[in-house]
Amino acid sequence: MPRNKSSTQVQFDPARPVAAAALVDYQGGSIVSREILKAAAGKVTLFAFDAGEGLSEHISPFNALVQIIDGEAQITISGQARYVQAGELILMPAGQPHALKALQRFKMVLTLIRP
Repeated sequence: MPRNKSSTQVQFDPARPVAAAALVDYQGGSIVSREILKAAAGKVTLFAFDAGEGLSEHISPFNALVQIIDGEAQITISGQARYVQAGELILMPAGQPHALKALQRFKMVLTLIRP
């Protein structure tokens, strides 16, 4: 089972550009997550998945927007597998089962928004 090396909220200077991929590092055999924003309406979290790691099928009460910022992921939504690569977005709608798998290492920004 993969280890999730989650930590506290990442701080960076407001109103200054930052390279999202630099805020989270890969770790062998793990999924690493770093929360960067949190509010009543939702949150934004960065993830780094090592090759072969993933999240099993689950359902979220939130709309989940995934932006791949490095590598490629297999994202399955309601039984339909999609391949999403760096620079692409995909919406995982609230209430629909979804799963993620790292065919190779990948990093993503996950934005959860209350419907």
